[in-house]
Amino acid sequence: MRDTYQTIRGDGQSEIEIKKSRFITSLKRVYSEEEAKAFIAGLKKEHWKANHNCSAYLIGDNSEIQRSSDDGEPSGTAGVPMLEVLKKNQLVNVCVVVTRYFGGTKLGAGGLIRAYSHAVSQGLKDIGLVIGKLQQELRLTIDYSLLGKLQNFLDNDWFTKDTSFAEKVTVVCLIDEDKTALFEAAVIDLLSGQVTIDVGPTSYQELPLETAKEELFLED
Repeated sequence: MRDTYQTIRGDGQSEIEIKKSRFITSLKRVYSEEEAKAFIAGLKKEHWKANHNCSAYLIGDNSEIQRSSDDGEPSGTAGVPMLEVLKKNQLVNVCVVVTRYFGGTKLGAGGLIRAYSHAVSQGLKDIGLVIGKLQQELRLTIDYSLLGKLQNFLDNDWFTKDTSFAEKVTVVCLIDEDKTALFEAAVIDLLSGQVTIDVGPTSYQELPLETAKEELFLED
């Protein structure tokens, strides 16, 4: 399993207009080529009156599967630039379709490359990106008298998933896998060993990324 991955926050759409042409960007998380193809086919059916439904997708933990389609635009002016924006943002398991309704003004090869890459970049910004981190769940059980000291320690650098109150207090923390040993040692030292640590499951937790990287600006 990878320690981290980056992908879109969720499925969604975004739209821009360039020289009276509408560019509708549709993004979806996909985990197989069949799922990506079904998504593309569905949008082609929905936008059957559109001039083009260009597409690109990356699938696999290391983006082993990479495909793109210009769907009638001049070769290399749509699908590949769209794919490059996904790759530049280091995304995995994402399919994007840019639907174009022609507005009457031709853009030229360079203009098309900029338009399609900008449409994808804007879609990523509008929908948002996340980073998934592989984290270990640790359950810390302590006496009530130690809760304040533990909370002050956790508030600085560590993520608390849940706190439950019974005969003792149990605090559930999510820790990056490579930092669990450091965390356990620090907690034991802080509380002079007066803590029971139980190891829970390992899972990915997704956190928002601040922004998507800009699109490609290529010369005509």
